[in-house]
Amino acid sequence: IGRLSHKRLASLVGIAPHPRESGETKFKSRCFGGRSAVRKALYMATVVATRFEPLIRDFYQRLLSKGKPYKVAITACMRKLLTILNARMRDYFAENGITENGIRTA
Repeated sequence: IGRLSHKRLASLVGIAPHPRESGETKFKSRCFGGRSAVRKALYMATVVATRFEPLIRDFYQRLLSKGKPYKVAITACMRKLLTILNARMRDYFAENGITENGIRTA
C-alpha cells in the first residue's frame, strides 16, 4: 500500500470489477479474487465510514439515491476508501523519506 497504483491495489484486494466477455456476449462485471482478509477488514471499515466519515457517507448516500443496490454502493465506497488510504500512505512515505525497500533516507 502506498507504492501501487489505485487500480492495481483494488485488483489485489479483489474489489476491482472484471468484465466477463466472450465473443459477442457480454455479461455483468464482477469483483472476485484478491486477499479476503484485507477485503473483510476494509468492508468493516467502510461500513463504519458510511455512517461517520462525511466524504464516504455523502458518496454512499448519492449512490443509494441513484438506485444502486447496497452491495454495489458498499463496494464503490470500499474502493474509494482504499484509494484514500493508498494516497495517504504514499504521501507519508514521501514525507519521511522511506524508499521502496523500507529504508529511511537521511
